[in-house]
Order: sequence, then C-alpha cells, then structure tokens
Amino acid sequence: MRKAREGLEVVGNAIAINLVLALVKISVGVVGNSYALIADGIESTTDIFSSLVVWSGLQVSTKPPDQNHPYGHGKAESLAGLAVAMFLIAAAIFIAVQAIGEISSSNESPAWYTLFVLALIIVIKEWLFRRMYRVGSELDSSSLKSDAWHHRSDAITSVAAFVGISIALLGGEQYAAADDWAALLACAVIFANGVRLLRPAMDEVMDASAPGDVKEQVVTIASAVEGVKAIEKCRIRKSGLGYLMDIHVEVDGEITVTEGHGIGHRVKDRLVESSLPISDVVIHIEPAGD
Repeated sequence: MRKAREGLEVVGNAIAINLVLALVKISVGVVGNSYALIADGIESTTDIFSSLVVWSGLQVSTKPPDQNHPYGHGKAESLAGLAVAMFLIAAAIFIAVQAIGEISSSNESPAWYTLFVLALIIVIKEWLFRRMYRVGSELDSSSLKSDAWHHRSDAITSVAAFVGISIALLGGEQYAAADDWAALLACAVIFANGVRLLRPAMDEVMDASAPGDVKEQVVTIASAVEGVKAIEKCRIRKSGLGYLMDIHVEVDGEITVTEGHGIGHRVKDRLVESSLPISDVVIHIEPAGD
C-alpha cells in the first residue's frame, strides 16, 4: 500500500505538470507558428488523460477482494496499462494526419523563441519519465511504466520539434516545412512505443504466465519448507501489483491429512512473507511419487 501511494503521488504530480505544459506548448505554438509545438501540446493533453486512467486504475487495483471480486481488483491496473498504450497509438495517428496536412500547405518559419520553450520541456519530460519509470519498476506496474514511456515519447516529440524548428530557422523559407516533418517523424517513434507497450499489458489481461525468474524463486522458496518433497506444478499470473498462484506440493504419502495441511500452510506463509509481491496462494497437496 505504501508503494501504491507513491505511485498515486507520482501520477498526480505528472497530471499537474502536464496540464501546465500542454497550455504552454499550444499557446507558444500558435503564437510562434510552430505546428510541431502545437502537436507536442496535443500529445501532452493525451498524457493528462492517460495519467488520469493510470491514477484511477491504481486506486481501484488496491481495493481488497469482495463478494463480487474474490480475486481482488488487480486487473484494473492492467486495463489502465492497456488503455495508455492505445492512447499512445491513437495520439501518434492523430498528430501524423495533422502534420501531413501542414506539410502540403503553405508554411511560415516558426519563431526563434519556441526553441527555448522546447529545451525546458525536454528536461522536464525526461525527468518525469525517469521518476515514473523507477516507481513503476519497483511496483512492477505495467500502467506506470506505460505512462512513463508516454512522457519519454513527449520528450522525443519535443526533441524532434527542436531539430525541425532549428532547421527551419537556419535554412530559411524553403525549409519551413522541416518543423512539420519533425512532427511526423516523432509520430513514428510514439506509435512504435505504443505497440511495444501494448503486448505486456495485453498479456496481463489475458492471464499470461509470470516471468520465468519469478517462478524459479517461488519453487525455490516452497521447496525449502520442511516436509516438501517436490513442487509438481506452479502456475503464476500477475494481477495488479501482485501475483496470484496455484502450487501443487508433493509430500510424504504416509503422513496424516492434518500434517499435510500444516505443510501447505507453511509453504503459503513462507511465500507471502517473502520479498515477492504475492497477493494470494492456493496450495494443493499431493502424495509424492503419484
């Protein structure tokens, strides 16, 4: 819960910062005649919506299980990650269409002061990316990591806009469209990031197996419990910020049901108390050798 609160805090800060940046980008882009900067501002507005989705997903995912949701609400976090990845793809397509329209129309060179605005934005967005990705990695949160890449994509569009505006200013009127080409190039990067983030979020929604190293750690911990002869099956899936797992534990077939039940409880306690973010464990006891 403490880490979840940290995730909510970093998302809340990002929403406030993005709101200010979006207003600055669009305003300066309109006044300074830079479509790349306007496109960058539009992309920042999608950051606000995606961050709101992530914030909501994290809040819901930390709710305890109830009668209607016996496995908890963890999928809300995975669904938020899926939505953010789709936001990225949609934003890339929208900006690309607008940039192509601007390239084919008459162009004027952007104002020089747009470069100073972009330089500041690049620094802020890269800092946001690093902070959010660190928290997302600590929580193993697909939605936070997706939202972090949304900020990195914003930084990339700003870099592309900076390069495009510089070319337009240095090259003169015949290079005025470089600003729009820069926006189009940035769209390709944003689209690629959206597709890259879509798969892991989809895997979580579809209950794909947890990474192999997680399974190895679980088997090692469970096998070390006194009375455990072997681990016959181990199925693990991610739900929100934690893991749900079903484990088949082999024990001596001659012991009593009570003794086998006790071993199963010790395995579950050892796993829940480990450093792994485990939400729940279902233990199935089997006689060794069957």
